[in-house]
Amino acid sequence: MKQRSLTRQLIASVVLTQLLLTAAVVAFATYLTTWQLRRSFDEQLHGRAMALAALVRYSEDEHPILKFDSTLAPPPLDAANPDQFQIVGPGGTILGQSAGWPQIQVPEGAEYVTVSVGGRHYRVLELRHLPVLDQEAPGATSADSISVAYAASDEQIRERTALVALQIFLGSFALLVVAVAAAAWIVRRRLAPLAELASSAHQVTPQHWKLNTPDNARATSELAPLTEAMDRMLATLQGAFTSQREFVANAAHELKTPIAVLKSTLQLALQSPREAEDYRERVREALDDVERLETLAHSLLRLARAEQLQERSPAELPIVDIAASCEQSAERWRVVAGAKSVRIEVYTTETAAVRGDPDDLELIWSNLLDNAIRYSPPDKEVVIAVSRDNGNVRVDVRDRGPGIELGQLQRIFERFQRADPSRSRETGGYGLGLAIAKAMAEAYGGSIAAESQPGKGTIFSVRLPITR
Repeated sequence: MKQRSLTRQLIASVVLTQLLLTAAVVAFATYLTTWQLRRSFDEQLHGRAMALAALVRYSEDEHPILKFDSTLAPPPLDAANPDQFQIVGPGGTILGQSAGWPQIQVPEGAEYVTVSVGGRHYRVLELRHLPVLDQEAPGATSADSISVAYAASDEQIRERTALVALQIFLGSFALLVVAVAAAAWIVRRRLAPLAELASSAHQVTPQHWKLNTPDNARATSELAPLTEAMDRMLATLQGAFTSQREFVANAAHELKTPIAVLKSTLQLALQSPREAEDYRERVREALDDVERLETLAHSLLRLARAEQLQERSPAELPIVDIAASCEQSAERWRVVAGAKSVRIEVYTTETAAVRGDPDDLELIWSNLLDNAIRYSPPDKEVVIAVSRDNGNVRVDVRDRGPGIELGQLQRIFERFQRADPSRSRETGGYGLGLAIAKAMAEAYGGSIAAESQPGKGTIFSVRLPITR
């Protein structure tokens, strides 16, 4: 996958934001400038139109009529583009108009319009039904009204608006360049703790698990959760690495003993000629050691399989009745328990079904029963109790053995750990049974725990989620 630079992405985001802001500022400033200039221009048009209306007077004849004195008309707003006007009296009589009046028609109800005359833009104002101001003249009547249309070129306004827009754009662009440069510097500076954190992470090795987190990374609110998560992850990885290393060392140690015994047995058989019965005895001893190696290999494979069970979908697993599974396992172990004068009893207050492999679940009960029978004194009983507990099915395996000290109780589920380290491997097993039971229970979404009181026995409790 192609790598992307976070710094570049942040800077690009800042640039895009600033561009949008600049465009908005330029557009708003241009609009505001155009509106103000147009408003001022319209006021000038209105003033000139009213000035022309004031030049309409009655004549001093016996029968006075309205006349317009064009010599007093105000000068044009733009010398290069003369103003145009037209004054219409009562009955549609044209009292006066400029020489180049383009016969502009202003729509009824409108006051201002913009038209193009000879390739030039003109702003047109028409004032309708204005009273004649010369009311003191003889024969004047208030019923007379006039209309004044005044047009002036707004090319200067357009040029000034374009100039203002250009100035605002150049100024905004200069500020944009400064802002982007400052943003790039700030982004790189603010992302420096992240780069330092990555550099510290590169220094983590199997020999050095500590993450030397920079102080500024821990002081950054956005990076603090990341550093804490990395610390927890490294602690977990270190524990798993240490556990795996110890497991390999312990497995090698456990394999070393039966291999050494097997080797010595075979070497002893080959040292000198022997009777056939003596050879058979040596072969039986070698076969016993091979069986121990096979048992250890089988346990290791079971443990590895338990760790892979979590990858399976629960829907792929069959539904198993826990009470029946416990009863079947107990039935298989009654012969072994009877050889030690130990009884196995199964009590079911209420049962439930779970999804799981029947062989895997029976392996859990078998390992717990094996452990309980191994440590139970004669004429005692091992009890399996099945009940429900907060949406889980609970299986308790209780023995009346010597119990487990608190210091050892905390580690009995670790691989190659024995509750009684003083017991020989011949009677104490390899210390994988409880580790396999724990891995199996957790693989099916459950848990396993142990309670013990020295001299009173031990209770192993397995909880598995009920399938409804």
